[in-house]
Amino acid sequence: MDTMRDRFAPVVSRLLDEDPRVAVVLAEIGADGFREAGRRHPDRVINVGIREQLMVGAAAGLALTGLRPVVHTFASFLVERPFEQVKLDLGHQNAGAVLVSAAASFDWPAGGYTHMAPGDVSLLDTLDGWTVHVPGHPDEAETLLRHAVAAGDEKVYVRLSVQANRRGRAVDGERVRTVREGRSGVVVAVGPALDAVLDATEGLDLTVLYATTVRPFDTAGLRRATEAAGTDVVLVEPYLAGTSTRVVSDALTDVPHRVLALGVTRPELRRYGTIEDHVTAHGLDAGSLRARIGGFLGREAAGTART
Repeated sequence: MDTMRDRFAPVVSRLLDEDPRVAVVLAEIGADGFREAGRRHPDRVINVGIREQLMVGAAAGLALTGLRPVVHTFASFLVERPFEQVKLDLGHQNAGAVLVSAAASFDWPAGGYTHMAPGDVSLLDTLDGWTVHVPGHPDEAETLLRHAVAAGDEKVYVRLSVQANRRGRAVDGERVRTVREGRSGVVVAVGPALDAVLDATEGLDLTVLYATTVRPFDTAGLRRATEAAGTDVVLVEPYLAGTSTRVVSDALTDVPHRVLALGVTRPELRRYGTIEDHVTAHGLDAGSLRARIGGFLGREAAGTART
């Protein structure tokens, strides 16, 4: 199977051909994928070199002229390094752009901590007005990329990952999807975490919701699920643990509820190893998830789930 990032350049290259508003801004990384598109549209494929702050600033300038810039590099260089420009050049000026990241939380362990960004979604969550898509499969990535580019002049972040679920699902850029129904709690799986969650909760009487758009969070969909399954909620996110605890608590603020937040933990893993090593170390493999979810929900979760 190809990766989400494999889909990125071909999809956006087609959008460059289809829509004269679309522009691409790069900082060396990913430039090879736009070589042909750059020949066709030299004024709308811009490589600023290894200058990530300039990359975001240039995108904001293009947006202010009426273009729809798509900005791409590793998450650590797209959100963390130029955060001031994301905050001011895009946010303060109300300039829309589509930020498309690669490498997710730890997709390239050999690159070291400089190329890891488990806090990217949490950092963007300090700003107002961002839509955040976290696809879990290349097909979903393609759908959400097109959705993001077509979203007027909105500020959108699309988080691409090497990690992917076994199959794609229908996504609309707004709502959570009910994958499994139960009566003893709700587990929200975000993007690439879905397969591990489904394996971990096999045979348990739990509702599993699948989220690929986490900002805005589909609080109405979560409320409907808790009306049938109860207000014990487990969040499984492929980035910093607890990132969406606030929005879940806000959705259920008028009812007693409990939230268990699972995701990438805060301690830095200095022996980088493989992606699988990181998944296991952060307790995001199916076996660890089953133990942690079962421990949180207790005997109430036992039983037969409905699919």
